[in-house]
Amino acid sequence: MIPGAETFDGTWPYAPHYTETAGFRQHYADEGPRDADRTVVLLHGEPTWGYLWRHLVGPLARTHRVVVPDHMGFGKSATPPGRTYLAHEHVDNLERLLVDVLDLRRITLVLHDWGGPIGTGFMLRHPDRVDRVFATNTVLPLGLPGYDALMAANMDDSAWFRWARTAYAQGSLEEVLGNAGHTVVGLMLALQTIARPQIVTPTWIRAYAGHFTERAACRGVIRFPQQLVAPETGPETGPDANPLTPPPDRDAVAAVRAKPAVLVEGMRDTALVPRHVIPAFRLAYPEAPVIELPDAGHFTPEDAPGELLTALQLFLETT
Repeated sequence: MIPGAETFDGTWPYAPHYTETAGFRQHYADEGPRDADRTVVLLHGEPTWGYLWRHLVGPLARTHRVVVPDHMGFGKSATPPGRTYLAHEHVDNLERLLVDVLDLRRITLVLHDWGGPIGTGFMLRHPDRVDRVFATNTVLPLGLPGYDALMAANMDDSAWFRWARTAYAQGSLEEVLGNAGHTVVGLMLALQTIARPQIVTPTWIRAYAGHFTERAACRGVIRFPQQLVAPETGPETGPDANPLTPPPDRDAVAAVRAKPAVLVEGMRDTALVPRHVIPAFRLAYPEAPVIELPDAGHFTPEDAPGELLTALQLFLETT
């Protein structure tokens, strides 16, 4: 767990906030006016943390309340033992924070990577609390026909998931990700694609490797891919049998699909491949805009923070 006071040479200047409502020490940033009419919630994925959004938080906080959680096992949040680290448990944690602790309404969800499935799970439970959806290089699993086939095709085409499946089959997945403090940056560059390698400074490396100081701190970063490439390690049966596909609730799905949405897609992504991700988004939002960033990879907040912020601010102003 990264210490709360760590700013990484001033690149993460946001005050730490903590809650233990979900049974572990969860960190979140909470910037901007508390009485703002609308709140922007920024959700990261694998293997990042709130630091991913550092370029967006300050500008957004001038006009909105901005909440940036770190998922369990990432960033400044704890990595407790005895937890599943499955997608639905992260949804539980997010629900405790946004509903029980902060009681947020009129939320704009900004979703990247695993933030998409986690945010979608939250929306399906609380569609009345979310106003709009801003997705970037992620998927929104709503149990719609055709979605699973697109995700299966992505698993075959994705450099990240091909590596994860091979590593699991060879018995090295936990070894590599259990040493994430040394391997995480290489994986981000090689398998998920950072299109601007010049941003990879010593400070940047410390920020993304800093949580993973020992194997016990790597439970979260191991579990995200493991639950997809090693199905026997996932939920046994029942509504959580597929960690990315929530049980269909027609009313909740319809409410989520009725919200304003946009996808901003880094077209050089080799983890969630655009030719599968864009059609998956279109299943849920056939009329919503898709903005393609031809020079960005998987981590659009790193590769194209200015373009991403401009798109998000325009989306907030016009919907």
